[in-house]
Amino acid sequence: MPARENMPSTLKRSPKKAQDTYAETLDSAVDQYGDGERAHRTAFSAVKHSFEKVGDHWEPKAEKGPSDAKAAGGRDSKAKTASGVDANASKKHLLDVARRLDITGRSRMTKSELVEAIQKANARSTRKASAK
Repeated sequence: MPARENMPSTLKRSPKKAQDTYAETLDSAVDQYGDGERAHRTAFSAVKHSFEKVGDHWEPKAEKGPSDAKAAGGRDSKAKTASGVDANASKKHLLDVARRLDITGRSRMTKSELVEAIQKANARSTRKASAK
């Protein structure tokens, strides 16, 4: 499968189910849309319905569903993506993720601030893991 050969590093460090979801969706999207950005966005969208990005990898979500307003609104939505952070999760869940990522000041953050801080921590973790 071509999708497995060029799988993003964050998915290579993730559970097999996340890898399978990405690969199968990408192969199907390539058949439908051709190999390009739209096919890759479609594959990541499928991953985001069942997984959330935590640090440098993807973990299963407690409940399936769109991870942010962009995913919920479809491709015509003007909303921004949360880059794999489950922005629809409870504040308690976001605080737990922030604790696991050792984000300082998390207890005083609003829900939107937590999402942004987790996005930044995820990006740092991914850069660090990719540099190895």
